[in-house]
Amino acid sequence: MIKEEWTPKFFSLLKGGISPQQARQDVISGILVGIIALPLAIAFAIASGVSPDKGIITAIIAGFIISLLGGSRVQIGGPTGAFIVIVAGIIHQYGIEGLLIATVMAGIFLILMGLLKMGSLLKYIPQTLITGFTSGIAVIIFTTQIKDFLGIDVPGIPEPFLTKWLYYFRNLGKINPASLSIGLVTIFILMGLPKLTKKIPPAITAIILTTAVVKLAQIPVETIYTRFGNISFQMIKPGLPEFDMQTLGALVTPALSIAILGSLESLLSAVVADGMIGGSHRSNVELIAQGIANVVTPFFGGIPATGAIARTAANIKNGGRSPIAGIVHALTLLVIYVVAMPVVKFIPLATLAGILIVVSWNMGEFKEFSNIIRINRYEALVLLATFLLTLFTDLTIAIPVGFIMAVILFMKRMADSVEISPLLTSKAGDGKLFSNELGEHSENIIIYELNGPMFFGSVHHLLNINKEIKPNHSILILRFRYVPIVDASGLNKLKNIIRNLQKKDVKILYSGVNEMIIKKFLNQNIADESCLFKDIQSALAFAEESVKSNSSS
Repeated sequence: MIKEEWTPKFFSLLKGGISPQQARQDVISGILVGIIALPLAIAFAIASGVSPDKGIITAIIAGFIISLLGGSRVQIGGPTGAFIVIVAGIIHQYGIEGLLIATVMAGIFLILMGLLKMGSLLKYIPQTLITGFTSGIAVIIFTTQIKDFLGIDVPGIPEPFLTKWLYYFRNLGKINPASLSIGLVTIFILMGLPKLTKKIPPAITAIILTTAVVKLAQIPVETIYTRFGNISFQMIKPGLPEFDMQTLGALVTPALSIAILGSLESLLSAVVADGMIGGSHRSNVELIAQGIANVVTPFFGGIPATGAIARTAANIKNGGRSPIAGIVHALTLLVIYVVAMPVVKFIPLATLAGILIVVSWNMGEFKEFSNIIRINRYEALVLLATFLLTLFTDLTIAIPVGFIMAVILFMKRMADSVEISPLLTSKAGDGKLFSNELGEHSENIIIYELNGPMFFGSVHHLLNINKEIKPNHSILILRFRYVPIVDASGLNKLKNIIRNLQKKDVKILYSGVNEMIIKKFLNQNIADESCLFKDIQSALAFAEESVKSNSSS
């Protein structure tokens, strides 16, 4: 029998029972979210460099699997804006075949991450890194949509970020006023309609109105049909393109980027959803479901998918409280795909560009970006590096470089926070002066308090102790009560200190050492139990007696 922690939420809720009233509300919410998801699925697909039907197929298959097998009650899965940059980059370099293979590989990575219980580890990804690449992605999405938004019909748009903007400026004279008007109307509807009513989906409203106007008035703007031709429902024979080991090797890094990005976005969405409904998701189950979805979807021509924060929030606001809503959302899209595709082809590309420009604005964490820049220079460095690398290289470089920088800077800050200070005249926990407790033998005993982790980045502080040992010192007490960990470098440095002090006939005592460090000390022969004391007073008493014994002998 499967343990509860590994059981998808759908089956847990079925076991506990779902009331007819809630099931009915889930169905209504699923239909509404399916309608909301349609323009987004189409827009994300086109922006990624694939035909619009690929986005709908992804939303159908991945959305169904993520809701059926996922660890969240209300998660809505499908293509998202975060993937646009990396998907477009993979297609540009490896073609659509490479994207399909990379997506399957990413799915396998996600499944492994779930099985290895890495869901809880992703909380250690620094916020500066997430803000950096999320803001970078938002700027790139905005940049890629300018061409369709302005209706610039000039071939050969370049890929590099700055070159793309130069291209736009050079072709400002070729703007299509009709496309610009359609795009502006779309943005106006998306920004203004929610202020009037929350019941009408703004994206689908913008699509219906602009498509109807363009079709009826025969306005000369580019549409899905003029770029992609006829798109209609067709049964797809499952399969993957041929590949070799060399291709697999080249796609490992892009696949890992998809997996990391997908896991971050899906779990972030699940956490946001938990806060909205007062629930608790199963992160490892969610990762496995995301992985299965990304393994299956490419066999039908789909693109990477993950949990979508905006659609998940819409599901909750419309009353969805179980995976039934997500399943119905997928079935709603399937019905639209089968029935309505002949109409979908008339959607203006400027409308989709307007939708994505609003998505990019909502996606960019620009307020958080400015706060980090002002507050901390180290975090600002990681933020700017990740942001700029996302813009000028790609996420396969930005994410690992940003993470490595964050780790190195964190270790530096931890090392800088470590303190090793003499305590002979300081106060102990009970307020007594050490010098008073030692009495006449205080000149023979030296005490140091260590504060912070003793790891490879901070062990150089220990060298200062050696320098302070004088000929009259016969005992060194190291107070470890504020040392949480000691790594291999710290142990090695202590061994060196012990060897040097043994040459000077100085004995080392330790107080307040935690159990984990005691085990390491005993295993590495750094100290035996006679040198380990529960508190500083015990160590001081032993030191006093030792000095007395030595002086009397």
